[in-house]
Amino acid sequence: MSIKFEIVKESKNTKARLGKLYTLHGIIDTPVFMPVGTQATVKAMLPRDLEAMGFKIILCNSYHLYLRPGHNLIAQVGGLHKFMNWKGAILTDSGGFQIFSLGALNKVSEEGVYFNSHLDGSRHFINAEKAIEIQRSLGSDIAMVFDECTSYPCGRYQAEMATQRTIQWAKRCKEACQDNRPALFAIIQGSTYQDLRIKCAQELVSLDFSGYAIGGLSVGEPKSLMYEILDYTISYLPVDKPRYLMGVGAPQSILEGVVRGIDMFDCVLPTRNGRNGSLFTTSGKLTITNNKYKEDFTPLDEQCQCYTCLNFTKAYLRHLYMSKEMLGPILGTIHNLYFMFNLMEKIKLALKEDRLLEFKEEFLTNFLKSTE
Repeated sequence: MSIKFEIVKESKNTKARLGKLYTLHGIIDTPVFMPVGTQATVKAMLPRDLEAMGFKIILCNSYHLYLRPGHNLIAQVGGLHKFMNWKGAILTDSGGFQIFSLGALNKVSEEGVYFNSHLDGSRHFINAEKAIEIQRSLGSDIAMVFDECTSYPCGRYQAEMATQRTIQWAKRCKEACQDNRPALFAIIQGSTYQDLRIKCAQELVSLDFSGYAIGGLSVGEPKSLMYEILDYTISYLPVDKPRYLMGVGAPQSILEGVVRGIDMFDCVLPTRNGRNGSLFTTSGKLTITNNKYKEDFTPLDEQCQCYTCLNFTKAYLRHLYMSKEMLGPILGTIHNLYFMFNLMEKIKLALKEDRLLEFKEEFLTNFLKSTE
C-alpha cells in the first residue's frame, strides 16, 4: 500500500483520536486540515510559506487540472509534485463535487458524466475509469473515487440514484486502481437519509479502501443536521482507516468533527475569507475593512505568532484591502492558514493531554462571541 495509518492515542471521553498517516511524501499527524490548492496552487501562498507553517499535505482538484493545463502535460514533467514544486503529500479530489456544483453544464448517466467546460464550453466525458486515469497521471498520494454529490434539500429518489451510482462508480474506481497507487479513498453519500448513508458506508467498507470520506455535507444543510449525520455514519466506518470530512473548514465544525472521530478536513474557507478580508482570530471572525479599524494600530490577534500579526497592524491591513493592493489578501491568507494550522496543533495537544472537551468549550466560547 502507498499509505499506512496508525492510531497513536484514542480519546477517553470522545471518539477523537491522534494518528499518523504515512505517505510517500511524508508523515502527517492527524487530525489534520488540508489547504486547498485547486489549480496546483494555494491561492496567495508560496509553497515555501506553507512548508514553513508546517503543512505537510494539500488538496488539488483533478477536474480543474484536467481542463487546464491537462493531466497529460503534468505527467510529462513527472507529476503534480514536480509541476508545482510541492514536497509534501497531495490528495486529489476526483471532480465529482465540481461537476455537481456546475450542474447546469452536465448530464449524469450510469456510465459517467457528460459536461461542458466552464472555461470554453467544450464537451467532455468523465467516468470512474477516467477519474482514476487523471489522478494517476497527476501522481497524487491519495486519490478520491468518482462520486455523485447531491444538493440540499434532495428528494428521496434522487438521493437513492446518486447513492447507487456512487457505490457502483467506487467499485469501478477500485478495479481501475488495483495496485493502489495512488491510495484510494471511497466517498460516502446518501444526502440526509440515514438508511442510505448506512447502506453506502457498509457497501464501501466491504470493498476495503485505504480510507473513507464523508461527502455531500456542508452544501446548505443546518450544522446540527451535519453533526447528526456524522454521529451515525462514523459508527459504520473501520477504526483503523483514516476518516475524512470533505469541504468542511469552519473552526467550530472542525472541532465538532474531531470529537466525532474525523481525522482529515479540507476547505477553501480560510483562503477565500483571507482574500476577502474576513479574518479568524481567537475572539472570532473580524472584517478588516470595517471603518473602526482605520486607526487601530494593534495586531489582528495579540495571541497569534504568524508573520502578519508579528509585523503589521489592523490599520495597515485595512488600508491594503481598501486600496485593493495584492499584499492585503496575501497577508490575510497567511494569517488565516496559520490560524488553522495552530488550531489543529492545539487540538492535538488537548487530545494528547485528555482535555479535548475542555479545550473545545474554551475555544468556542471565545471564537463565537464576536458580533462581526
